[in-house]
Amino acid sequence: MNYSSSDVQTRDAQYNANVIAQYYRYRPWLAIFRSLKIIIYFGVFIIQLTLDKWFKQEEKNKLKRAEKLRKILTKLGPTFIKVGQALSTRPDLIRKDFLEELIKLQDQLPPFENEIAFEIIERELDLKIKEAYREISSNPVAAASLGQVYKAVLHTGEEVAVKVQRPNLLPVISLDLYLMRLASSWVAPFLPLNLGHDLGLIVDEFGIKLFEEIDYINEGRNAEKFATNFLGDKEVKVPCIYWHYTSHHVLTLEWINGYKLNDLDGIQAAGLDFSEIIRIGVTSGLKQLLEHGFFHADPHPGNLFAMTDGRMAYIDFGMMDQLAEDTKETIASSVVQLINRDYTALAKDFVNLGFLTPETDITPIIPALEKVLGSAIGQSVGDFNFKTITDDFSELMYEYPFRVPAKFALIIRSLVTQEGLALSLNPDFRIVEVSFPYVSRRLLTEESPAMRKRLIEVLFKNDKFQWERLENMIAIAQSDRQFDLLPTATLGIQFLVSEEGDYLRRQLITALIEDDRLHTKEVQRLWTLIQPELKPQKLFDVALQAIRQFSQDLVAS
Repeated sequence: MNYSSSDVQTRDAQYNANVIAQYYRYRPWLAIFRSLKIIIYFGVFIIQLTLDKWFKQEEKNKLKRAEKLRKILTKLGPTFIKVGQALSTRPDLIRKDFLEELIKLQDQLPPFENEIAFEIIERELDLKIKEAYREISSNPVAAASLGQVYKAVLHTGEEVAVKVQRPNLLPVISLDLYLMRLASSWVAPFLPLNLGHDLGLIVDEFGIKLFEEIDYINEGRNAEKFATNFLGDKEVKVPCIYWHYTSHHVLTLEWINGYKLNDLDGIQAAGLDFSEIIRIGVTSGLKQLLEHGFFHADPHPGNLFAMTDGRMAYIDFGMMDQLAEDTKETIASSVVQLINRDYTALAKDFVNLGFLTPETDITPIIPALEKVLGSAIGQSVGDFNFKTITDDFSELMYEYPFRVPAKFALIIRSLVTQEGLALSLNPDFRIVEVSFPYVSRRLLTEESPAMRKRLIEVLFKNDKFQWERLENMIAIAQSDRQFDLLPTATLGIQFLVSEEGDYLRRQLITALIEDDRLHTKEVQRLWTLIQPELKPQKLFDVALQAIRQFSQDLVAS
């Protein structure tokens, strides 16, 4: 693999930390020059901020300093721009003046020359511009960290976006990743987090995804897989890929008409509901993590559009990742454990997810989790937010042998970014107001044996049925508009009468009469909770559907 290519980048290049390190080990002058450039840029900036503070000039110079930071990140290139993009979605972490400048990194970066872009298109597609497109904008409509976009029209009449990658990306990104990996080994011991060598693994995971992101063939495949997952979903739009006009460094996809999520005035003028946009954004993010397992790891406002028909459109699929089935199930159950404040079960989930090793004694960790997470949740789950958790968890990770699995660095980034986006639309937003109902509904309605097992684990503790947990889950799930109690109850009854449900039947009978009493109060509370949904028409429809299904099964047999 050659990391020194300039105009024509290596095709199908894959991230390999050892290969990159070996290349720059014999070219130390490149690393030294780049390091000095980074140190000088940020050193001067920090000195300016310090002088502003000493001479009481902070308010006067704040806009100038914010612009300076954006320009520094832009000059340092795509790796640092990616960091700035992530920070631009966190209004609760970044000062407003800095935030407004960092937002410009999403699609207001300096473009490269049109002549170079058109040369890349013609070389990659082996077609003249006029042969590929009937019309194409004379200048890019947006410029991002890795490429720029032109609006075009195919000869068949479809409006498309033509994404052209910046030249010479591979060597720049490779060198930055090499320096980040070196810095991680030096910085990790001084961080107030017990990450150790895993900080290097996080850099490696970022490197793998960044290399995938600069391959537009890979991005096109990701888009089609993402579209398949959301097939039939009336709330999510995924653009079509035009493969005849796509290569490793040119991507042609369906043009999306809509408003970027940071275009608050445009969204408001279009009469779109901010709270509905937030709900769709968070719910679609949870579907990716907990249903499909294939998730968008870079959901910044430049990659998401609110469409006039109310749908949410995703337009960038370079940075994606896949979760295993057991990981999805454990994440879902851990959220419910958090709702129920079952910190013993939550600690076990942390072990299953890889945040703690199997050999770790979780006994002293359980009260620590209760202290940190109990404080973060407060009196209501609505007080919960990721910033609070991140701040409080830092101390916990320093005191106990927690580690961040490399894959979860992207998940955390995705969740934090989604929360940041929602906060930019509604400063009072709490992510759990959408996520807890969704997760509760998923556990109650999922038909897979694995999810049923997770539900049973949640509802039983020390072989005792947890009545309050079931009430809590139903109450929370009812705030999700897609939750329908009767089909859920039907699925539950079918499971109970099946051979597979034998264990649960016996456990429920025991639960009704345990402690030498009949638990009529608990049953009454549940009845009060579900009674409003048991309307005659609904009951009739469910009964009719059951009769039809029974008849079909009878004929089939």
